[in-house]
Amino acid sequence: MSDSRSVEVAWRSHRPYLVNLAYQMLGDVGEAEDVAQEAFLRLSHPDTSQIDDVRAWLTVVAGRLCLDRMRSARARHEQPDESGALDITVSRDADPADRVTLDDEVRTALLEVLRRLSPGERVAFVLHDVFQMPFAEIAETVGRPVGSCRQLARRARAKFSGASPRQADVTEAEHQVVTERFITACANGDLQALAAVLDPTVWGVGTILGDFAPPPQINHGPDEVAKNLLRYLGHGATLVTGPVGEPVLLAFAQRRLFAVLVLTFRDNLVLKIEATVDPSVATRR
Repeated sequence: MSDSRSVEVAWRSHRPYLVNLAYQMLGDVGEAEDVAQEAFLRLSHPDTSQIDDVRAWLTVVAGRLCLDRMRSARARHEQPDESGALDITVSRDADPADRVTLDDEVRTALLEVLRRLSPGERVAFVLHDVFQMPFAEIAETVGRPVGSCRQLARRARAKFSGASPRQADVTEAEHQVVTERFITACANGDLQALAAVLDPTVWGVGTILGDFAPPPQINHGPDEVAKNLLRYLGHGATLVTGPVGEPVLLAFAQRRLFAVLVLTFRDNLVLKIEATVDPSVATRR
């Protein structure tokens, strides 16, 4: 894998997934991008040329890097900055005066979950419940026996739900795959791949924030919706999933949140996209 062309292919294929994975553990898009960068730097080393499964290898490396960062932060008694928490609940009858301005980098509701978990619990929960990684592979990342990893995930799940532990159902797992393809297509500016995950009758509505913002923009059909999405998300934006179990995507530019997208699924395709965008954030230096 030391060949530069192979690394480039892996970057396009797996970096969006890796950034999203790290974000679910760390809750900070800048740190998530740094973890992905470090993982790919290690991938380019000569002694990794015999890797059979690049994605699995990158996942393990990123998981360990996140674990190191979390342990280091805990040792320094650091807590996430929750001063700009964003309420991403969709209101059907929202008053325009109550719209949230996305001026400052914010944290999602996921941070409240992450704050309650130990580093080991966080890694085990995210890798297994969100990304469906087998516990045998998680054990390699965490450096604990398989049984211990199961217990870590169980404890994290109980803290998250506040109720009986449950496994993600098949529908959620399928939606996770569709969402990952959506994120990767946007990251690569791949119009065809993006249109492929959209329902034939898909429609999207975009609300632009600002003093002189236009009325909500509505688009219909895979081609029109995909083209409009890439206008905002296909030029260096970083897209990650929001709170665990919610069909929400967060878009960052220069590590600042500038858009929130709420997805509706039908038959494992995206049927509807509701987006709120502050374009001034994306252009800010």
